[in-house]
Amino acid sequence: MKCLGWLVAAVLALAPAAGAAVAETPTLRISVLKFGTVNWELDTIAHHGFDRQNGFNLDIQGVAGGAAAKVAFQGGEADVIVSDWIWVARQRAAGKDYVFIPYSKAIGGIVVPADSPAKTLADLRGQKIGVAGGPLDKSWIILRAFAEQAYGVDLVAETEQIFGAPPLIFKTALDGGLDGAINYWHFMAKMEAAGMRRLISVAEAAKTLGLNPETPLLGYVVKGEMLRRQPDLVNGLAKASRSAKDLLAQDDAEWDRLRPRMKAKSAEQFKALKVGFRAGIPAPGPVDEDSAAALLALMSRLGGSDLVGLANDLPEGLFVKTGS
Repeated sequence: MKCLGWLVAAVLALAPAAGAAVAETPTLRISVLKFGTVNWELDTIAHHGFDRQNGFNLDIQGVAGGAAAKVAFQGGEADVIVSDWIWVARQRAAGKDYVFIPYSKAIGGIVVPADSPAKTLADLRGQKIGVAGGPLDKSWIILRAFAEQAYGVDLVAETEQIFGAPPLIFKTALDGGLDGAINYWHFMAKMEAAGMRRLISVAEAAKTLGLNPETPLLGYVVKGEMLRRQPDLVNGLAKASRSAKDLLAQDDAEWDRLRPRMKAKSAEQFKALKVGFRAGIPAPGPVDEDSAAALLALMSRLGGSDLVGLANDLPEGLFVKTGS
């Protein structure tokens, strides 16, 4: 009996320590658009436990807009958000200690109605173009530069632009209210699945401009303090992201599991979204900073300080060099 009592006491003594060990697993709070495509990757991470395998628990906080996510991040209510590195460079140049982990190189392009006579951007002179994301949208800026270089066309002066939210541009284009539409990649995929025709992708335009279309534009944003204090945690996020990407790149069954989240209204849309996501997966390894600097220089030239702020040159330490 004495031995049994000693054993029970030992177990009880160890129980709080075990509980404390479990509690020490850090939680990463990520604030993202409720219906954004990044949720497909985050769902894959959580479903397969890639977060726990890499030493953290993922807490996904859905918000209604990108501005809300940035407010949560800047106010300390979120540890991670998803944004483009141009924004991160601007913040870093202004003294904010934010850093970037690559997530996707997927960017959109311009589509026209199936029966449009347009063969190139030059054929859109005098036409009405819908642009998602506003006049400082990165895709719009790259296409402007391409039209100027390839055809001597000033798209700002020689077309009528309708700026609006991506769903509005999507609906207006499908209803026949636009001669061309520039939209985010997943809306573009749905528009093509509905019969619209791609005139040129941003990746094709970027390559013609001498830019590297393999440079990932979107990524996870964390604070430099976390990178310095908890490098294993930041590296764990990058590894979990890569594990999810590797699975999504190869496993069609995983896409079947995700299909309800994707809100695809047809088999064509589902296929287009899957193909588009896979095409946007960046290669492992560090970001080519020379390529990034060239893209930033273009954004600075055409977007000015309204877009890049003080980031006329690539800020040092912008890209996280993880072991992923």
